[in-house]
Amino acid sequence: MTKAAELAKMGEVLTNSQIGGRRNLIINGAMQVAQRGTSFTGVSNADYTLDRFESGSSGSELVYDVEQSTDAPSGFSNSYKVTVTTEETTLSAGDNMTVRYNFEGQDLQQLKKGTSDAEKVTVSFYVKSSVASTYSLELFDQDNTRVHGQKYTITSADTWEYKTITFDGDTSGSLDNDANKSMRLQFWLDAGSEYTSGTQSTTWQANTASERVEQSTGFMTTANATWQLTGVQLEVGSQTTPFEHRSYGEELALCQRYFQTVDVTTSGGAHYLGPVMTRAANNNHVNFNCPVTLRAQPTLTVTDNGTLRFTANGAYADGSANSVTIGGTTLSVHTQLSNFLLTFNFSSVSGVSTDTNRAYAGLMLNSGKFNLDAEF
Repeated sequence: MTKAAELAKMGEVLTNSQIGGRRNLIINGAMQVAQRGTSFTGVSNADYTLDRFESGSSGSELVYDVEQSTDAPSGFSNSYKVTVTTEETTLSAGDNMTVRYNFEGQDLQQLKKGTSDAEKVTVSFYVKSSVASTYSLELFDQDNTRVHGQKYTITSADTWEYKTITFDGDTSGSLDNDANKSMRLQFWLDAGSEYTSGTQSTTWQANTASERVEQSTGFMTTANATWQLTGVQLEVGSQTTPFEHRSYGEELALCQRYFQTVDVTTSGGAHYLGPVMTRAANNNHVNFNCPVTLRAQPTLTVTDNGTLRFTANGAYADGSANSVTIGGTTLSVHTQLSNFLLTFNFSSVSGVSTDTNRAYAGLMLNSGKFNLDAEF
């Protein structure tokens, strides 16, 4: 074989092994984007905190904090940090605590799941915990209720450790090709006997609760226990490659498919949301231009003492703080989300005279946040 042919063959091997191009199927794996905030105190149930990562627990006593920590391994600036603030006295059978990442089915078609040539995937990440123990990690197929568990061991407390885990391809159960949740990557921080009483399966199988987790770690019952995560990468194949760093702007845009916020604290105390068209007393529209197309019709919230304002003919009507009402009427999201334009409907506004077929303005005030949530 000539030298040119050898080089061409090498390039083909590298490409087919997913070493080139976009490799990481995880968004915000470096924990840089935190549109909802950088610190969350008193968390006691499932909730999204840093973008794309969701924490959850079922302990009756457990309370914990989540933050975007600046403690991170070399090459990273941030990590996802969980701190137990009120521990469980004893771990009940059904208690559990997890951190998970959810995937759209249409983003995983290259896994060839449910076919004879289903692809393996490799997960790599940096982890640090004050509780040195054996932890569990799993892929959960939401469409077919199938699960593949694995384990990793934190050998030294309070020390960053790098882990790589390869999951087999699954020849059973194809994933839906749509924008709905089809699979999740789930880190188990702790679990009771309902999840640990069996032998953890390290191959794909139908979900059996008792075979989900290797063992209880003691994390939930340890006061001030901490667990941190960053550099999360999931790539097709059994080849582990260095973490794929993307620019902050690209990472933010990927996150905005699932959550977008207008933070008035960064725009001088007021932010123009969009034009308002009044067609009739009970048929008004606020058009908001989204930075990117949302995954699905979002839930609208106003937080941090923000106020919506509707202006017309020199007069205005404010909503109450943290409210999505204007002049006593509640905004509703239009049923059709079209590309970058999102329309909110509302009825006549108390205190403001509106003329038919005229354009006015919608504003966000008082250092609050106008949030559009399209997460699963």
